[in-house]
Amino acid sequence: MSDQITTAFVNQYSNNVYMLAQQFGSKLNQAVDVERVKGEKAFFDQIGATSVQQRASRHADTPLIAVPHSRRMVTMTTYDTADLIDDPDQVKTLIDPTNPYARSMAAAMGRQRDDLIISAARGTAYTGADGTSTQTLPSGQKVAVDFTGSNSDLNVEKVIEAKKILLNNDVDVDMEESYFVIAPHQLGSLLNTTEVTSSDYNTVKALVRGEIDTWMGFTFIVTTRLPISSNTRYNLAFVKSGIKVADGYNVTGKISERADKNYSTQVWYSMMMGSTRMEEEKVVEVACDESA
Repeated sequence: MSDQITTAFVNQYSNNVYMLAQQFGSKLNQAVDVERVKGEKAFFDQIGATSVQQRASRHADTPLIAVPHSRRMVTMTTYDTADLIDDPDQVKTLIDPTNPYARSMAAAMGRQRDDLIISAARGTAYTGADGTSTQTLPSGQKVAVDFTGSNSDLNVEKVIEAKKILLNNDVDVDMEESYFVIAPHQLGSLLNTTEVTSSDYNTVKALVRGEIDTWMGFTFIVTTRLPISSNTRYNLAFVKSGIKVADGYNVTGKISERADKNYSTQVWYSMMMGSTRMEEEKVVEVACDESA
């Protein structure tokens, strides 16, 4: 065989585009209260618990008991992303990246949505008639990283404590859907800290395998979007009405030609939304040490 055969060697390239590992869509949208709104800001009025008074005598005066009112404000924010595909690019390549670009952008919008929900759950809520007052998540709504006496990752005791906080706040967990948002490390920790003899072991094992998603009254959602500081991961337990998402418009995508860019194809995605914690009593932050 000729020693010049190497000049005929060729490279083969796939005409498929493969999406790298990433979260597609929002995982938390199902767990919160979503409402369509219009305007730069949205206000949500609330009515608190009132009380009754025992009638002490015949012909007694009618008691007037003020019903407590409150309000939460959401500031709407628009998010955009786009990219161009030149016609010469498609001639020079084997692939048509239009559809993968659109899928990647839609996935990014879903992740952004989850980030806003998580931030609203843990962050400052804006209250009052004009939305200028602020409310942070109080310490009583937080399970400390050293709740069991020393720093620990997620365990049965912390899940029970989160449930107890909600119940002590008179949150009707029988009427409301309860969610526990955790990171992958906490899912593994639950299995490792549950003894083989525990009646919960098989349930947690099924949770890890993805066969079920509920345990101890919570629907568990696993995400990598939860914040972490040093080794401390901040997980969330809440009921659906505890977090509000205000949608100006849903995720919108368009693929069109750009005349100002030599008729290149533009893939564009946009959404407008805001989020707030509606009631502190309905949200619990659970700190976990991933090095424990």
